[in-house]
Amino acid sequence: MTTQDYLPGLKPLVEVVLPAYNEEEDLPRSVETLVAFLRGQPQYAWRVLVADNASTDGTLATAQALAETHSEVEVFHLQQKGRGRALRAAWLRSDADAVCYMDVDLSTDLEALPHLITAVLHGGYDVAIGTRLARASRVYKRTLKREVTSRCYNLLIKAMFWTRFSDAQCGFKALNRAAARRLLPWVQDNAFFFDTEMLIIAEKRGLRVFEVPVTWTDDPGTTVRIVDTAMEDLRGLLRLRFGGIPRLS
Repeated sequence: MTTQDYLPGLKPLVEVVLPAYNEEEDLPRSVETLVAFLRGQPQYAWRVLVADNASTDGTLATAQALAETHSEVEVFHLQQKGRGRALRAAWLRSDADAVCYMDVDLSTDLEALPHLITAVLHGGYDVAIGTRLARASRVYKRTLKREVTSRCYNLLIKAMFWTRFSDAQCGFKALNRAAARRLLPWVQDNAFFFDTEMLIIAEKRGLRVFEVPVTWTDDPGTTVRIVDTAMEDLRGLLRLRFGGIPRLS
């Protein structure tokens, strides 16, 4: 499916990727909610891509069933696990004018999505990210442990790399096609550090990053393990700090 399959020459095509690992229970509700929202945003042509990365439950079959009943939905299956791996593969194969992703739980209020896309398609920015740490952001139901961990992690990034972006981990990001093609081949991580690595490389190599304050509600059922993820993130930061940030071609 290409841009021309929508409205030729009139609307930019935006692909929204939902990386999914064992999400058969939440996926139908999330896709229905997302598709309904996107149908109310006629300024762009939209495609929703469910990127199933080696799920061991019925996620793939559920995604395929949703694709049969919603013209906007497509499915991409990977044999290996990893959110970063799924995003890199999906974004690099895409023919959309802008690519973005959000977590399946839709923790971030969708009203911020058009602002991300406008920034990378019309605002002169290469990357746009949601931030939960801006003054205008609203965060609900987040535990103190997660809040402190997130703030400390982002402060550590600033201390090590002198970056300006405030929230590396918010699962709500967009790139235009040129930035994706230029940036993603250099991002090595295949898991949750993918976001941070992408942003550090982007900013340090001169790409413009735009932040959008978001309304965000914590998902109490998240399967992300804080300690394990924090250790992986720390190893990733040390790799970039002492191994060097790649120069984009």
